[in-house]
Amino acid sequence: MADVDQGSAAPTETSPALDSLNATDTNGTDAVNATVAKFVATPEGTALAYGSLVFMALLPIFFGALRSVTCSKSKVAGENGYEYRNSSDMPETITSRDAARFPIIASCTLFGLYLFFKIFSQEYINLLLSMYFFVLGILALSHTMSPFMNRVVPASVPNKQYQLLFTQGTGESKEEIVNYEFDTRDLFCLAISAVVGVWYVLKKHWVANNLFGLAFALNGVELLHLNNVSTGCILLGGLFVYDVFWVFGTNVMVTVAKSFEAPIKLVFPQDLLERGLDASNFAMLGLGDIVIPGIFIALLLRFDVSLKKNSRTYFYTSFLAYIFGLGLTIFVMHTYKHAQPALLYLVPACVGFPVVVALLKGELTDMFSYESSDEVLPHTPRLTHFPTVSGSPASLAASMQGPPSPPWRRRHTPTNM
Repeated sequence: MADVDQGSAAPTETSPALDSLNATDTNGTDAVNATVAKFVATPEGTALAYGSLVFMALLPIFFGALRSVTCSKSKVAGENGYEYRNSSDMPETITSRDAARFPIIASCTLFGLYLFFKIFSQEYINLLLSMYFFVLGILALSHTMSPFMNRVVPASVPNKQYQLLFTQGTGESKEEIVNYEFDTRDLFCLAISAVVGVWYVLKKHWVANNLFGLAFALNGVELLHLNNVSTGCILLGGLFVYDVFWVFGTNVMVTVAKSFEAPIKLVFPQDLLERGLDASNFAMLGLGDIVIPGIFIALLLRFDVSLKKNSRTYFYTSFLAYIFGLGLTIFVMHTYKHAQPALLYLVPACVGFPVVVALLKGELTDMFSYESSDEVLPHTPRLTHFPTVSGSPASLAASMQGPPSPPWRRRHTPTNM
């Protein structure tokens, strides 16, 4: 999980008061060595950057949690009742075993990337990663845009259906390799996403980076499902130790985060007011600090729905706890001028606050016995448009009721970031 960092890739400015001029006679020429001063962000620029990071972090958590409630498992009628046509139709479920192994796998991956950046040319590694995330980013952004496109495009506009099918073998041994069904609106979303992808590859602009980063985060919160609260506690607890160790114990996390030119973090310039869209002194927030707490918050929203009390108490509590934890992270980082492991503050807040509320309401046993694997039924409607932000989660959930998507509609969306 990348940390919250105060600045990166800061341009340098030369100040006459700080110039140190050493006149030396070398081959009849004078060499001038100038000591340059690092750019110092204004209080206004810093506040704008931090506030924007918090706002951007909340968007994929809020909408991703809502979409996770209505995430269709695309069951269709089969010989044995309703069954899945393909495993990619259902969200990825994280079990307790997966949660226990994840910090170890993440540590090996992080240290491997660190060694790669130390041994091999950073330019070639980032070129390879750019191509990889170019493809993933287009698919993720297209999937994110699809509900919005379904809302704004009038029903009178022709919408043709297409199918991309690859099979292996013949007769009874025939096996589907790829079965991807899409329509005209999907193609339009792919075209727009491709433009953003080309912009990102060519310019590495921070706006394009953030568009891909938000799409990855929203898809992660929507499609990665914790099976129960205990699994969530195991995952968050393990990554709590992971984050603290790699940020405070070594320079590995910060080095990889600053060297890794890929949309795995949200960035916002602290010098935007001075330099506009060409600003380059960034504050950053890793996507892991959004997705990991986000899937736990989404689990609590599904738990709220399962209680059938027309209340979103645990969603509200965990969502506000996330804001509190992220705000505390930024405060500590700004005070001590050092990159902070955001999960150090987010995990206790996002887990502790809902547990205390459940204890006070006498629902702690219900919370930890809740299983998230069977609450989505075959006829649960998908989110076909983006709800307005002004409503409450209850009204937003109600606004998502609409004609269910045909059971054959499937989108293959990347979930590995």
